[in-house]
Amino acid sequence: MLDWIEVVIRSFSIIIGLFVITKILGKKQLSKLSFFEYIVGITIGDIAGTLSMDLGLNVMHGLISIFIWSLFPVAISFLSLHNKKFRDFVEGNSTVFIKNGKIMEDNLKKEKYTLDELLEQLRKKDVFKFADVEFATLETNGDLSVLLKKEKQPLSVEDVINNPPAIKEPQTVVMDGQIFDEPLTTIGLNRRWLKEELDKKGVAIENVFLAQVDSYGQLTIDVYDDKIEIPKPQAKQLLLASIKKCEADFELFALQTKNRTAKDMYARNAQKLQDMQIKLTAYLEH
Repeated sequence: MLDWIEVVIRSFSIIIGLFVITKILGKKQLSKLSFFEYIVGITIGDIAGTLSMDLGLNVMHGLISIFIWSLFPVAISFLSLHNKKFRDFVEGNSTVFIKNGKIMEDNLKKEKYTLDELLEQLRKKDVFKFADVEFATLETNGDLSVLLKKEKQPLSVEDVINNPPAIKEPQTVVMDGQIFDEPLTTIGLNRRWLKEELDKKGVAIENVFLAQVDSYGQLTIDVYDDKIEIPKPQAKQLLLASIKKCEADFELFALQTKNRTAKDMYARNAQKLQDMQIKLTAYLEH
């Protein structure tokens, strides 16, 4: 057999074998690999590359070596999954670097972590003052997890509105000019609604590269020609304007009526709508 033909056969066989091994090992991301799993991956790749090119090596011996190296992480993952003590021994435990805004110097020395490295990791988390940190820990994969103090955390919808409505994932209804009926049906819409919305924006379906509908029924589209400006959805702004109009109407009714009971009712409702505006303005303006 010609040498180059043997190299091709070996390479294809090893690629298929590595693909099978990768499927067996699972979908763990590279950043989540332990140090041992990282070393195993490099070693298997080195063995596979050498086995593909060095025709003097016995293919079966190489495959046995790859199998043994692949067997270890599978066995370790299985034992780690069912035994916490073994998992702690193999993967280690997280290390607290900051607690209650105070840096734990002994833990930094234990992990051979310098202050410069700690501050660099904090900056990557958009934290520039260690005193703003309530809790920071070095995870077993080397990532730094940071919890800011309550007063330093960004405002969330839950801080403004009690029991905010759940937001569902946006549905892709058009891709490459092709309409998907199933996502439209999932959110209770149809092709007629989609065509009407596209007509409002002055866009033909064949010119749509991607279109999505969010949980509020707003259609967002991207067209093939990037020079075309597509009007942004106005549903939220219209809702805010409607709330303001209702408040103004109630205030007007309160001024016009002479009935004391009705005047108080209109005033109360106007105040409720005003409170609602304060809570929703930041959300509905975007």
